[in-house]
Amino acid sequence: MADARRCPWPGTDPLYVAYHDEEWGVPERDDRALYEKLVLDGFQAGLSWITILRKRDAFRRAFDGFQPEKIARYQPKKVEALMQDAGIVRNRMKIDGAIASARAWLEIMETGDGFSTFLWDFVDGKPIVNRYRAMGQVPAETALSRAISKELKSRGFKFCGPTIVYAFMQATGMVNDHLTTCHRHAACADLA
Repeated sequence: MADARRCPWPGTDPLYVAYHDEEWGVPERDDRALYEKLVLDGFQAGLSWITILRKRDAFRRAFDGFQPEKIARYQPKKVEALMQDAGIVRNRMKIDGAIASARAWLEIMETGDGFSTFLWDFVDGKPIVNRYRAMGQVPAETALSRAISKELKSRGFKFCGPTIVYAFMQATGMVNDHLTTCHRHAACADLA
């Protein structure tokens, strides 16, 4: 849909447009996929999302397909190998954060109803459908993203501040922040 009206942020970059049109705002309920998206949003801190999107396949290879069960067991040798991998963002704090978050994810999986249920319970199991007409109306964080961030941090997750969590909520369809003029707003609202 090259001629479709869409949110302005992906511009004309084909990878960004495909991400906007096919993934962003679509409700994600898979436990592992939610972990991956949260970690990638953490790696994005201080960078543009397109940078992470272009490196996503390399991240998936480097991080064993974002399988938290494997990542939780990473040893210093693996961390050093990741620090040498030019295909990913080589930031030791973020790599260590991905490991800590994998351990926190495992704890939630073992002691609760799963990571998906844990997250989606914050929105009563269904997406919040916003009706913004302009990018300037879309917040960087909300009271809800602050509450989720606080809870995630208390459980050991890293790189999950309120702004990162809000971007994660948008990406995973917990909130529908496609502009009302965008062809994906109604499509994603129908998925709620």
